[in-house]
Amino acid sequence: MAGKTRTTASGNGVTDGVLVVGAGPTGLLLAGDLASAGVPVTLVEKRPHEISNLSRAFVLHARTLEQFDARGLAGELEAAGRPLSGIRLFSGLSIRLDTLPSRFKHLLVLPQYEVERVLERRAAEAGVRFVYETEVTGLSQDGDGVTLQVRGADGEPGELRAAYAVGTDGPHSTVRGAVGLPFPGRSVIRSVVLADVLLDEEPEQVLTADAVGDAFAFVAPFGDGYYRVIGWHRGRDVPDTAPLGLDEVREIVRLALGRDFGMRDARWMSRFHSDERQAPAYRVGRVFLAGDAAHVHTPAGGQGMNTGLQDAANLSWKLAVVLRGHAGPALLDTYESERHPVGRAVLRSSGGIVRLAMAKRPWTLALRAALAAVVNRVGPVRRRVVGQITGIGFAYAAPRGAHPLAGRRMPDVTLTSGRLYEALRGGRFVLVTPREYEAGARADRLAVAHRAGGRRTTVLVRPDGYVAWAAEAPDAAQLEAALLSWTGRR
Repeated sequence: MAGKTRTTASGNGVTDGVLVVGAGPTGLLLAGDLASAGVPVTLVEKRPHEISNLSRAFVLHARTLEQFDARGLAGELEAAGRPLSGIRLFSGLSIRLDTLPSRFKHLLVLPQYEVERVLERRAAEAGVRFVYETEVTGLSQDGDGVTLQVRGADGEPGELRAAYAVGTDGPHSTVRGAVGLPFPGRSVIRSVVLADVLLDEEPEQVLTADAVGDAFAFVAPFGDGYYRVIGWHRGRDVPDTAPLGLDEVREIVRLALGRDFGMRDARWMSRFHSDERQAPAYRVGRVFLAGDAAHVHTPAGGQGMNTGLQDAANLSWKLAVVLRGHAGPALLDTYESERHPVGRAVLRSSGGIVRLAMAKRPWTLALRAALAAVVNRVGPVRRRVVGQITGIGFAYAAPRGAHPLAGRRMPDVTLTSGRLYEALRGGRFVLVTPREYEAGARADRLAVAHRAGGRRTTVLVRPDGYVAWAAEAPDAAQLEAALLSWTGRR
């Protein structure tokens, strides 16, 4: 299949469908969402068809678990992972999650490759066309669509065309380069060591992390007996290509954690560097960026994979409703206006965590201790920190004069017919209203539900679980105007 030409067009000659470049978690979620909504999707991946177990990401946060719940996948992922009710960072700072205003009052320790397996299966079942061992060599776009020039494993050139393209192809994104977007930023940590090892002693915590002096270490289980170890030593700034032995990893872990847990039998070791970078735009014409192609940051807080998955959840429904003719192309501009500020905030928070964790000077150590004390003791500060790390606290800007709920994440409220996030599983808007309303011709994109307990506020919830519009006792004309604006004609 690699390198074959495919032009997708509807009967009136207008190009439809979406090309997704990159089969990591972000690309797989996006492609699966689009295909589930009936949009033709081709997913292009340079690698062979295999899911590597050399994952860097190990954590799913509450907001991401809510998105998986809205797709009927959370239960399967929860069964495969290990829940953790808190995160220990530094100077006694413990981020407790058991009071989160979410169904998921924890984070889930689960290797990235397990997430990819579930998402790949879902995408395949939904009808995504996978094109593996195919490299993007060029990109052009016009008023009707995007054309990718590609080269397969056999070296033969080809073209793929669709209405839109999304680059989810990582920090070295070919798509980002093809549309001329820079990736400003810098390396924050150099010569980070990674190793997948067996341990003679099981760590007391599911996730073990600490920083002491010049050393930092992190240990997490794969679930198959092996552990991922990440370590860094301030005094060892060597190239990523420098040889790495298990003795060096052991030493860093002992310095940071006090012991090496009987580390042995490494099946894989490597060095890497951690950057903080963000593209200045997430959209150029008909081409979008998401995940690591749009932003990269330090692994502190485990926010990387989660932020990319949230990008995909934001963009997928917008592309679907535009391609199905239920909204104008201007809706697609809101992807960047909503997600770019979130990416910037994650860069700041993850960078702040790693800088405080590696504090060395007396005044920075004192600042770290003071901040830890404030977060531990001051409720509003703690809730804000927890909200940002877990994604629960992010909200999108709403128009002036909008209801206070507009743009905010909608909790998983109880409905007379179940839960809200169960109602979202059809990929539709959900109108939560105390009055009777027939979706009629909108039934393919609008579900109507009633909240248990008699709450009178009418809320229109977007497919990604954020509030599109809300009102107290709106009349029929107001309700119809809101539905027309968001879901198209009846």
